[in-house]
Amino acid sequence: MKRAYGVIGVRAIMSNWNADFTGRPKSTSEGEIFGSDKALKYPMKRMWADEGKKVMYLKSYIEEKDGSKRPKTLKERYEELFGELGKKTPAKEVLKNLFDCIDIKNFGATFAEEGQNISITGAVQIGQGFNKFTNTNVEIQDILSPFSDGKKVKSGEDVNQSTLGTKIMVDEAHYFYGFSVNPRNYDEYKDILDDFAGYTDEDFAEFKRVAKQAVTRFATNSKYGCDNEFALFVEYESEKYLPDLSEYIKFDSKNREVELSIIEELVGDGAKVEVFADPYKLKVKTKWEVKSIF
Repeated sequence: MKRAYGVIGVRAIMSNWNADFTGRPKSTSEGEIFGSDKALKYPMKRMWADEGKKVMYLKSYIEEKDGSKRPKTLKERYEELFGELGKKTPAKEVLKNLFDCIDIKNFGATFAEEGQNISITGAVQIGQGFNKFTNTNVEIQDILSPFSDGKKVKSGEDVNQSTLGTKIMVDEAHYFYGFSVNPRNYDEYKDILDDFAGYTDEDFAEFKRVAKQAVTRFATNSKYGCDNEFALFVEYESEKYLPDLSEYIKFDSKNREVELSIIEELVGDGAKVEVFADPYKLKVKTKWEVKSIF
């Protein structure tokens, strides 16, 4: 594989795929709803970690002497996975260990610690996932807690009611993320690291596996109702340069149908193409075979 491109589709039904700091679905200044690449990468990394694979950029905690817990620093996370990191630790050793982490092997890393300053441009680059559903509404649900406000109780205020909260969701949204894969990003490291094969076909196969499953698998309270519904993978054995394919997807909001005619023209001949979709929720209009994403 020389290069690869594709699109990952995520459906959100009465859920909040990617919230901003106010709790509302993330949107542009013009009100267009989208999900960040971080929102998509996180369930992938979570899935890998739960399977026992090494993942560097995932929050873990350390217990302080007073019994409280705080998130680990980058150095502490590295040492959790690979042992002591000191000023005299060879950069080559650190680099090798970083590439042993499956998230870094795919998405790259910035590792700036004392004595180390390593920047790896990931083979896999994922863009922002814009919602293509035209009738998305933001729903705000009031939630009644079974408990009263502890601060008001402590201050002696009269508390006759339990606290209220809110849950903010979209009624329906369909996010489409474009991605590209450039294995040549790692060519320079083949001369530095012994027995380093770069980004391999096996690495890409692993990325495809989680790209089709990770969102559906990751069912937290706010993410319940978010599922993988579409995936397109295009592989070339020669150098081929394509734009963000998600921009060329036509989405029929009434019929919940994806149409790929423009992408078919862009891809042309000589590519290996795989298309996956939820056969019960999404129609796909294309000349290529469509397989179940499940």
